[in-house]
Amino acid sequence: MLLTISGLPGSGTTTVSRILSQKHGLEIVSAGEVFRSLAKDYGMTLAEFGELAESDDSIDLKIDELQKDIARTRDNIILEGRLAGHMAACALKVWIKAPVEVRVRRIVARESGSFEQKLNETKEREASEAIRYSSIYGIDIGDLSVYDLVIDSMKWDQFRVADIISCAIECFLNNDPGRL
Repeated sequence: MLLTISGLPGSGTTTVSRILSQKHGLEIVSAGEVFRSLAKDYGMTLAEFGELAESDDSIDLKIDELQKDIARTRDNIILEGRLAGHMAACALKVWIKAPVEVRVRRIVARESGSFEQKLNETKEREASEAIRYSSIYGIDIGDLSVYDLVIDSMKWDQFRVADIISCAIECFLNNDPGRL
């Protein structure tokens, strides 16, 4: 089975992916973790590395090609990342959303910094990503039509979101088990 979990920073994609991984015995491949690791390797903050990625398409292309390759060649995984739903042709595709204020409060809770600082960083990061995704792939990150399921994580906690996705997994597999 191939499952993609996507959403903007602070929406809960990583937390929900971990819950689903444990519940369904799926390995997680996270584009965000790869991006963070590369930023660290370059000795840059996420914002600085995002700016570099704006001028160097090879960074995003490398991460996204890895996701495409994994989606084509492996089974029983969760691809977690902003564009994961676009990188996997045959998967159950989920987008987790939440208002920016809710997402930033979550980011502040897990990282140091003020709400205003994290709000500005989040907006800059999202703007940078939107530019890159549009210029590299022609993808409008706000167009959610590629996703099978869109869930608002402001309405439910991470466990309920995972329960909803688990129900979708069961229904999806029961409707056409050969599809995934």
